[in-house]
Amino acid sequence: MPYQSPGARRPNVQFGVAQTGVNVAPAPIPQRILDAIPGALAWFSLGLVVLGAIYAPLVMLMGAAFLGLYSSTRFMLAGVAAVMGLRRIRRWHQTDWQYEYYQRRTDDSLPLEAVHHIVIIPNYKEELSTLRTTLDRLAEQPNALDSVTIVLAMEAGDPDAVTKGEILQAEYQRLFANFFVPVHPKGIQNEIQCKSANQAWAARWAKRRLVDEMGMNIHHIVVTTMDADTLFDKHYLEALGVLFATDDRRYSAFWQSPIRYHSNVWEINPFMRLLHAYSSAWELAYMAAPWWQTLPMSSYSLSLKLLDNSGYWDSDVIADEWHMFIKSYFKREGDLVLRPIYLPFLASATGGDNLLSAVKRRYSQTLRHAWGAKEIGYTISQMREHPYVGFRQGFRLLFRVAHDNLLAGAGWVIITLGTQLPALLHPHLLIGNEKSPQFILLQISFAMVSIMTLFFWGIDVRIRPPRPENQKQTSVERLQSLISIPMLPTITLVCLAFPVIQAQTQLMFGIPLHFKVTKKS
Repeated sequence: MPYQSPGARRPNVQFGVAQTGVNVAPAPIPQRILDAIPGALAWFSLGLVVLGAIYAPLVMLMGAAFLGLYSSTRFMLAGVAAVMGLRRIRRWHQTDWQYEYYQRRTDDSLPLEAVHHIVIIPNYKEELSTLRTTLDRLAEQPNALDSVTIVLAMEAGDPDAVTKGEILQAEYQRLFANFFVPVHPKGIQNEIQCKSANQAWAARWAKRRLVDEMGMNIHHIVVTTMDADTLFDKHYLEALGVLFATDDRRYSAFWQSPIRYHSNVWEINPFMRLLHAYSSAWELAYMAAPWWQTLPMSSYSLSLKLLDNSGYWDSDVIADEWHMFIKSYFKREGDLVLRPIYLPFLASATGGDNLLSAVKRRYSQTLRHAWGAKEIGYTISQMREHPYVGFRQGFRLLFRVAHDNLLAGAGWVIITLGTQLPALLHPHLLIGNEKSPQFILLQISFAMVSIMTLFFWGIDVRIRPPRPENQKQTSVERLQSLISIPMLPTITLVCLAFPVIQAQTQLMFGIPLHFKVTKKS
C-alpha cells in the first residue's frame, strides 16, 4: 500500500470566521504554562487536602477512599490483563514465523526478503561488556546477516566513543548486513544531551547512507531503537519483519514488546526486585488489556517512512518514546496504532552496592522518567494545532498521557495524605467509626492492593531466569526479599512518589533536568 501523506487526507478545515475565508490558527499557549500543569495540580491537591482535613475531614476521607478504590480496581484489572499477556507470550514463543508469514500474506504484503531492519543503539559512556552482550543477542537473530543494519550511535561527549566504536565494528561487522558507527556532535543549537537527540542524528545519518546513497527502498525499511542494555528475544526482528511485511498499516504503526527487568535480577538489591516486578507487570498489562491504550516504552520499532515523514525524534526531550508517538499521532491525524509483539525483552534494573545507593539510583532514574509529565502540555498543544484530528481522539490520547503522571503526583497526595491527615487532626474519627463507608472502602482498597502485590510478586518469581550457580541465595537475602513485601509502600514513596513530585515541581518552576544516565550495576 503506497504511503499517503497526512496532508493528503486533511479536510478543508478553517479556523476563525468561516465567512472571511481566512484561516486563523489558535494562539499558542506558552510552554511554561503547559509544563506547570502537573506540578500545579499536585500542589493544589496538597492545599485541598490540608483544608479538607481541617474543615471537612469526613468529606476529605471519603474522597481519598474513592480515589483509593479506583486505584485498587485498576490493580485488579492489571492482574487480569497480565494473565492474558502471559498466555499470549507462551503462544508467540511457539510460533514458526516463516510459516506465519505465508498465513498472513495478502496481495498488499511486502516480500519478506525485501524487509530491511535498522537497529539504532544510542549509548553514552556504556561499558564495552554491556554493548558486547547487546550485540551478541542481536547477532543471534535469524535474519541478522542478510537484513539487519546496526547503527551504534556514539556521543562525541564520550571521550572513548570512537575507540569503542572501532573495536566493536571490527568484532561484529561480519555478523550483520551493515555495521555503522556515527558520532553525534556536541553543542548543536537547541539540543540537549539525551537519547532522543542521539537517535535522531543516527536515524538521519542511516537514511542518507542506506536510502540516498545505497538506493534502498525507504518503504521496505523498519527502524528499531533500543536502550544499550536491551536484550531482545532471539526472534524479535524475525517476528517484526513478518508483521511489518503483512500489516496494511505498516506506515502508521509502532511495534512494542513487553519489558522485563531481569538482565541483572540476581545482582540487584532484593528490596528493588519487587518494585521492578511491579513495573514489568504494569507494562505487560497495558499492552494486553483491550480497555487501556498502550504507549511505547524504552525499545520499540516503526517504519523509516513514518519516522521520516514525522520529522524524526525531537532533540530537546527526555521522554522520547511518548513524545515520538504523540508527534506521529498528530502528524498522521490520529491514524496511528501500536502493535504488540509478545516476545519480551530483558532490561537491566538499577543496582547499587547497598540499599542506600540502590535507592539513590532508582530515585534518579524515576526523576528522569517522571520528566514525561512534560508530554501532557505537549499533547494539549498538539490538540490545539491539529483540531482536525477531533477532540475525542485527541482527548483519549491526552487522558492516557496524563493519567499515570497525575495519579503518581496529585493522586498520591490525595490518597496518602487524604487518609492520614483527617485521622491525625481529628483522632476521634477513628473511635466508633470502623464501619463507616470511608473506612470500609479504605479496607477494601488495601486488601485488593495487598493481594495484587503478592500476585505480581508471584508472577515475577515464576518467570525470572534461573539463578546462576555461583550466586547462591543467602539467608540475609531471603529475609530481605520477604521484608520487601510489607516495605513496598515505603519503597514506593521514596523511589516513585517523591521523585515524581520533584520532577513536576521543577517543571512548574522552569528548573531544567540535567540528563544523567543511571548506572545499572
